[in-house]
Amino acid sequence: MNKKLDRNKSYWRANLKIVSWLMVVWFFCSFGFGIIFSDTLDQYRVGGFKLGFWFAQQGSIYIFICLLYTSDAADEGLGVDLGGRRI
Repeated sequence: MNKKLDRNKSYWRANLKIVSWLMVVWFFCSFGFGIIFSDTLDQYRVGGFKLGFWFAQQGSIYIFICLLYTSDAADEGLGVDLGGRRI
């Protein structure tokens, strides 16, 4: 029982570290690129739209989806079966 408890604690410690870093990346990309650095990024265009506008409207959503896959891969790397369907 103690071994299982240690395994669970180590999983959650690693999981919280991964989720924290993923949230920092997402915050930086959505808030930083979409609001703070948008004037600088507006010099470039993606699909005819200014890059700062694109990050505010679409880019942060795409990054969030990529981070979901990263989180899912991290769980798989830790050997955790959450049950149900995987992403």
